[in-house]
Amino acid sequence: MPTEKRRSLTAHDLYLFHVVSQPQISPRGDLAVYCEHSVDEKPEKKYAHLWAVSLPDGEPRQITYGKESDTVPRFSPDGKMIAFLSNREDEKQLQIYLLPTDGGEARCLTDLKGTIETFSWSSDGAHLLLQFRAKDPEEIEREEDEAKKKLGTVCREITRVFYKEDGVGYLPHARRHLWVVDAKTGKTRQITEGNVFDEWDAAWSPDGKEIVFCSNHADDPDLDPDAIDLFVVAASGGEMRRIDTPVGPKSNPSFSPDGSTIAYYGHEGKGEGWKNTRLWVVPASGEGAARCITCAHDFDISPWTINDMGSLPQVAPTWSKNGDAIYFQVAYHGNTVLRRATLDGVVSDVIDRDGVVGVFSFDREQEWLVYSHGDMKDPGQVFLRDIAGGNERQLTRVNADLLDEIDLGEIEEVWFKGADKNDVQGWIITPPGFDPGKKYPSVLEIHGGPLVQYGNFFMHEFYYLAAQGNVVYFCNPRGGQGYGEAHSKAIWNDWGGADYDDLMVWVDYVANRSYIDPKRMGVTGGSYGGYMTNWIIGHTDRFSAAVTQRSVSNLISMYGSSDFNWAFQEEFGNIPPWEDMENYWRQSPIRYIGNAKTPTLVIHSENDMRCPIEQGEQVFVALKRLGVDTKMVRFPDEPHGLSRGGRTDRRIARLEQISSWFQLHL
Repeated sequence: MPTEKRRSLTAHDLYLFHVVSQPQISPRGDLAVYCEHSVDEKPEKKYAHLWAVSLPDGEPRQITYGKESDTVPRFSPDGKMIAFLSNREDEKQLQIYLLPTDGGEARCLTDLKGTIETFSWSSDGAHLLLQFRAKDPEEIEREEDEAKKKLGTVCREITRVFYKEDGVGYLPHARRHLWVVDAKTGKTRQITEGNVFDEWDAAWSPDGKEIVFCSNHADDPDLDPDAIDLFVVAASGGEMRRIDTPVGPKSNPSFSPDGSTIAYYGHEGKGEGWKNTRLWVVPASGEGAARCITCAHDFDISPWTINDMGSLPQVAPTWSKNGDAIYFQVAYHGNTVLRRATLDGVVSDVIDRDGVVGVFSFDREQEWLVYSHGDMKDPGQVFLRDIAGGNERQLTRVNADLLDEIDLGEIEEVWFKGADKNDVQGWIITPPGFDPGKKYPSVLEIHGGPLVQYGNFFMHEFYYLAAQGNVVYFCNPRGGQGYGEAHSKAIWNDWGGADYDDLMVWVDYVANRSYIDPKRMGVTGGSYGGYMTNWIIGHTDRFSAAVTQRSVSNLISMYGSSDFNWAFQEEFGNIPPWEDMENYWRQSPIRYIGNAKTPTLVIHSENDMRCPIEQGEQVFVALKRLGVDTKMVRFPDEPHGLSRGGRTDRRIARLEQISSWFQLHL
């Protein structure tokens, strides 16, 4: 019988895809739990529910229901309870709920007003440790008074430099602090406080008596953001003890099983974001120097491989049962892999196949590993691995029926030589029904960051543009991470240099393919990719159309207006623009906009606090004045991450605008 023809991907399919996240395995290794995210089209609501799988060979079953979001499940140490975050009682307020693993109703444990950012169980299961930021009293008062709520905010008093956050909004005056919650009564106790310092990435000691966390105790942390230290405090609160470590950013401290050592991620130096994040250990007593475990290896400890279907949280250093090794994620050559390092620095791969390892979790005896993994053809599934035997079983098949009916096209991975004979990795997606004897329009996609990577991960946008009849191609030019420090440092204080050169070599490489029409080439990118799109239209007219998204155009006017605030200067000589205006202007695409001839669509979100909308407005107005064909599309209420996490109808409208622009001009 003839094979049934599969259809092409559509923008509307964003409503149909479900996304899995946060897989966890019970301490006894007999149960796995994970979140499944979905979208309800009519009300434009996003929901998440918990699913469970009996191990080793059970099938997934849904264990929470309703018009709500249940996320971040965490097993109690005895495996009898699952703690999770839910907004089931208040759509805008997450609380911690407890659900018995043997069945029954979830009960609400907390009654807090603010943001619960992380939480974890104590080793005896008696308490939960929270990273919590309280709402300002005036905001609570306004929410409880209908008249004041209707009038809204009268004014905002701002005294700190970092006062807003993209996707969050204007920050409350309260800082992030650590709280402990009684797992039986829900009684809360704040164990750190203050109006200047935040505490984050907190973790229990194995005996539950102490807590390690990160904090910045500079005179003004906002003006010295990399002055991060490790601190230890008693679980009952009291005086903090600072642990001496090398100067530089740090995150995710984690006690060894015997409590003698703390592992953490970080690098030495301030204002040097191009450096690899590495794995360090330091005596928990503070009596001894910190030691870098991975300094002999040129890789970055990070989960970040870009996709547009969900987030990739970084898992804290995960100790082996006997404390002789540590597990961690690494973004490397287009993949996010799981690696293991012994304390003497011997590194080995645990999961290294093409794709992306997300959250991972071991049972107590570390006989089993549960983790999420996605690749070019699948946004992600949950897997179970037998550690001793290395055998695996795929626990979920979310989206299987949907993907079976869709022809995504074909993908080719390419390694080529960049402008300075450097190695660069790229990928080419050809449209469904591709005919090598025909000539096709093409679209160059450029990633944001720039300190991230594209790779072997599902990108709905790429397949959608390919489904419109375009060859879509993308690569990791110098300036991103995943290829060593020299690769990422190449554009430090030289945006638009080595990155532009590598991209043009890549365009030449693809243009020479027999199936590419060199007169119908388009370019697009968001954030830093928007910066590069703006740069490209000011430096070459080889493209027939461009779409610049949530872009950077003027580094001078952007100073202080982004939620990254003044800290952008670290990438531009680490001096403010008034001390070297020409350096900022030299690297600003708007300086070269007078050369632009390429028809360019400008897309920006009105609530973008990362790249403020005035950056896109400058490009649009300049192109209008120049008589270049242009249009601006603005998305109200959306932040910088519209393409990944925005309201679904707006994500669809964005894709259709991009496709229509390329259809018109290519």
